Amino acid sequence: MTQFAIPAIDRTLEPALRTKLDGLAKPPGSLGRMEALALQLGLIQQRLDPQLRRAILLVFAGDHGLTQEGVSAYPASVTVAMVQTFLAGKASANAFASATDTEIRVVDAGVAAQLPPHPGQLDQKIAQGTRNAAVEPAMTLAQCEEAITRGATIAKNAAAEGFDVIALGEMGIGNTASAALLMHRLSPAPLAACVGAGTGHDAAGLARKRATLERAAARTTATAPLDVLAEFGGFEIAMMAGAVLGAAQAKTAVLVDGFIATAAALAAIRLAPEVQPYCIFAHCSAEAGHRLMLDSIGATPLLDLDLRLGEGTGGLLCVPLLRAAARILTDIASLDDVLNGRL
Repeated sequence: MTQFAIPAIDRTLEPALRTKLDGLAKPPGSLGRMEALALQLGLIQQRLDPQLRRAILLVFAGDHGLTQEGVSAYPASVTVAMVQTFLAGKASANAFASATDTEIRVVDAGVAAQLPPHPGQLDQKIAQGTRNAAVEPAMTLAQCEEAITRGATIAKNAAAEGFDVIALGEMGIGNTASAALLMHRLSPAPLAACVGAGTGHDAAGLARKRATLERAAARTTATAPLDVLAEFGGFEIAMMAGAVLGAAQAKTAVLVDGFIATAAALAAIRLAPEVQPYCIFAHCSAEAGHRLMLDSIGATPLLDLDLRLGEGTGGLLCVPLLRAAARILTDIASLDDVLNGRL
């Protein structure tokens, strides 16, 4: 997908950023990983005074044909119900967005229902859910490419609106199963290490999920990232992968949430490795396999709170950390000014 060729991040400013950080009124390095985050933001925005004023969470929603196999403890109808809950402002993500001054928009990437128009919803439906990846490709290559393209456009439009950070969230019953298959091929990792309880399977449900994903994995030998996305992905996952690519093209930071969002980022990184410096990995989820997937791309998450909800909740909790990191470079006096009374 040459249209998503992304130039490597310009590191020309890095020495000046490091000099500024080391010259602040504090011992060099004393703010730990927050200084590394400030440096990353400065490089993404290509400025010595990065700004984190406006943040947006994009919740990509889609249904999965894999749910026909019982890979989730909940029925597919929950996807629609949760989209309605987001739009009513009553989901967990809404509570965290309110607490962190973050706007939310819901993207209908492929919900298996016709949703009524809503000012907080973007209708980007590719189809009413993917096909059953246990027996056939989840989507066509054309559908996959269209989902990626639409996700990139959504992210670039958000950047053009003035959002300084784009957080990725998702809603889709069955999408931990899809993400596990993506991780299996793209990390790569043994399938057994990628499959977890998802929304709360009991032992029998988890065994059924594993058996289903083994059948899906045995159906194809695909390893190229676009092919893997088409074989196993969800429309919401492919659209999130596109959003990572689009944000990088717009030189905008991306906050990657948990297991499913990381699978989307993994796909984007495999498609265009240059996007990784634009990604900030919010947290390590309690879902089996997430730590291993993060390790496979050398990503160190900011938080570890045993979250396993999705929706972008972990990313939202990191928005204040990003704002604080930017203010290291804009609000702290230099040691020279302190010592010479120039406050």
